[in-house]
Amino acid sequence: MQQKSLFPEIRNVEPRALSADASRLFTAGAKDLAAGRHDVAYEVLTRAARLAPEHARIRSLLGLCVAYVERDLERARTLCESATQQEFFNPDVYLNLARVYLVFGRRSEALRYLRRGQMIDPGNETIKREMRALGRRRIPVVPFLPRRHPINRALGGARTAVQVSLFGRPTA
Repeated sequence: MQQKSLFPEIRNVEPRALSADASRLFTAGAKDLAAGRHDVAYEVLTRAARLAPEHARIRSLLGLCVAYVERDLERARTLCESATQQEFFNPDVYLNLARVYLVFGRRSEALRYLRRGQMIDPGNETIKREMRALGRRRIPVVPFLPRRHPINRALGGARTAVQVSLFGRPTA
């Protein structure tokens, strides 16, 4: 039985302007990352990055691996952001940057980059799926106050606690 990939866009990557070794490492690292073998992907993509440090897609995937393996947000973010600056037209680099932020629980930043990727490719199913997985935000308890206002934060936490105690989960 074939396992469903968490990163379906990785299967269809065709690295351009890479040496044969760098291309082989990039493809292998992408497949390892898609299969959840983060440590292996990290090692392979690190070697690929040494061979082709200017390749944005390698840096983007390596940034995601750094987030999983090293748990270093700054380094992961820097790698992915440099890839977005180089290939600002590629929705996959925004998707990887969003995933980096999700690894660290930073949903609002992740959503921002998913939206950027979606503006480039509105039909990208992977980005749509990631956005659906994030879910919709509820209306603030006190709608005329900003979402991050201390009153909204406190009341929102209380609302969630009550819903969890009554229903076992927050409701929509």
